[in-house]
Amino acid sequence: MPEDNRDVLEVLKSEFRFLENGGYGVSARTKWRPQFILEDSPTCPNYGSKQDMLPCSECVLMRFVPRDCRGERVPCRHIALDVEGYTIDTFYRLGTQEELEAAWADWLRKTIQRLEGESTQQQGESRAPKPIYSAAVAGG
Repeated sequence: MPEDNRDVLEVLKSEFRFLENGGYGVSARTKWRPQFILEDSPTCPNYGSKQDMLPCSECVLMRFVPRDCRGERVPCRHIALDVEGYTIDTFYRLGTQEELEAAWADWLRKTIQRLEGESTQQQGESRAPKPIYSAAVAGG
């Protein structure tokens, strides 16, 4: 079974660039409908694929989908974008494309910053000198 081995931080940064560069504007491929967040993006491992589709359960972004929504037809639509719990799907139902893109950009910014902070912290911990003596040995 295929697996999505991409680095989640790089995937999110690439998605942010795609969004900022107008990637969800009118597309020649799908002029008849609006572009769907993630589904119509190179971020989706199945973007442009007609065969050898990767199951959504294997996508690196599933970590952001609530467990109870992972069995949905399009799980990534259930990523909560704000503290109120509004999801991509919520914006499709109740908001505008502009509101969705603004919320998506904000979520991407915050998530990228959080993941970069976690990465920096982990790197710092791995570089921290390890004590040579334990307190029991040193205190004798």
